[in-house]
Amino acid sequence: MKEKIKLFDPSITTDEENAVIKVLKSGFWASGGGQGFVEKFENKFRDYIGTKSCIAVNSGTSALNLALSLVDIKNKEVIVPSLTFVSTIHSIILNGGKPIFVDVDPKTLCLDTKKIEEKITKKTKIILPVHFAGMPCEMTKILKISNDYNCKVIEDAAHASGTTYKNKKIGSHGFAVCFSFHPVKNLAMPTGGAISINDKNHEKITETLFAKRWCGITNRKNYDYDIKEMGWNYYMNEFSASIGLIQLKKLDKMNNIRRKIAKEYHKKINSEKIMPYNESSSYHIYWICVKNRKKFMKKMFENGIQTGIHYKPVHQMTLYKNKISLPVTENIGKEIVSIPIHPNLSETNVEFIIKSINESL
Repeated sequence: MKEKIKLFDPSITTDEENAVIKVLKSGFWASGGGQGFVEKFENKFRDYIGTKSCIAVNSGTSALNLALSLVDIKNKEVIVPSLTFVSTIHSIILNGGKPIFVDVDPKTLCLDTKKIEEKITKKTKIILPVHFAGMPCEMTKILKISNDYNCKVIEDAAHASGTTYKNKKIGSHGFAVCFSFHPVKNLAMPTGGAISINDKNHEKITETLFAKRWCGITNRKNYDYDIKEMGWNYYMNEFSASIGLIQLKKLDKMNNIRRKIAKEYHKKINSEKIMPYNESSSYHIYWICVKNRKKFMKKMFENGIQTGIHYKPVHQMTLYKNKISLPVTENIGKEIVSIPIHPNLSETNVEFIIKSINESL
């Protein structure tokens, strides 16, 4: 096997190393109250995406759980795609709701806006679009539907740090928007996530989330504090925040490299079913569809190229299995393959990946 080309690879320099060493030597590694680098990151990320409030947490999963806890969805319904990481769906269940799966658009793999209204009932409380692979969902249509039916929009933007929609950053549209800063993400941290809030009551909501991310602690003065409602141990640590501040400075530059690679893939890969090119996408993932996926992935592995599957549809998993029909999602689920797209790929790497794909199809 040739030298391995990684599917994901964080882009780091000595700047991230120095930031970690600074935190290590400071002795101040974490705070449930969210001071230090965590607060700095919140403010910088808030300004970057152009939102009213931003709350840093320890993962995208935590962000989803907290955001959904803001709306009483017990025994209520949440419109959501099945083609997503399972955390999106778990968060609905953990908050007492019922996921109502809707098919995806075959071109973007984002929620098909033409099919949302078919699934809305009197029990619908939230529409939860997923910006799949970094491609922006049709937020204008989704927000209009939510207004027409008086429900909230909470976005899963785990793939979409730096994605734009109609010249505004993802994170500035829906009621709450959830980000992930997992090590493989465009903005990478050891562990991290964030929630942006776009609501007239954002200050009060932010105060609620600050408490909920640290076990519900409020009114903290010296060593005294109170608990008014349930919370969790979801706060971000200082190491992650210090790295995140460095990553944020170069996020647009790294995303531009991803777009350049995506443009080459779209022009040169000989596949009919392939991720479209969109200047607005952050291209966290680049996907193609392959008929004989197992054989294709084996050939790519033999060429030293890592590939992946993002994702197996959630409604086909044992915990969530039911008799609904989502033909686009199900077909995509059988054929989708993720190929490397990250800032550490050289032009030679990209050409070799394209050549290997075309020979393996």
